[in-house]
Amino acid sequence: MFDRPVKTPCIGVCSTGIGDTVCRGCKRFSHEVIDWNSYTLLQKRIIDQRLCEFLSQCVSNKLQVRDKSLLQWQLQVQNVRYMEHHDEYCWVFSLLKAGAGQIDNSIEFGFEVDLRYREMPLGELREQIDAEFLILSQAHYDRYIAMPDFFNGITE
Repeated sequence: MFDRPVKTPCIGVCSTGIGDTVCRGCKRFSHEVIDWNSYTLLQKRIIDQRLCEFLSQCVSNKLQVRDKSLLQWQLQVQNVRYMEHHDEYCWVFSLLKAGAGQIDNSIEFGFEVDLRYREMPLGELREQIDAEFLILSQAHYDRYIAMPDFFNGITE
């Protein structure tokens, strides 16, 4: 696991070229998109971990994985690409991206949609999760990258 390379999170929908500070596609910061190929393996892993944690948080707010093994089996059977080292909530998002409209019964895929969102089509739920993922990434950028010196010099 420690020697595995980190693939670029790029999904080919980059918005940093039009001035976004956070890519609408992969949710990396603009400087991370630009400098990705010059980053060390450790730097890439740190970015990958942040993205995984943010996505997992957004997904787990809307659904629960009930059977991780079943979910992984379905991903393999459905031939859905996913990052095995990411957690099961990122896996669900990969599944939803690949075919939310094809899923009639989420339990057959190892997850259950939260009661508050059960009437929402899975494609719409996927879009809502993706939008929240972008908001979370943008908030992190604004707080820790755009304003890193905000509290410097403030004493109590």
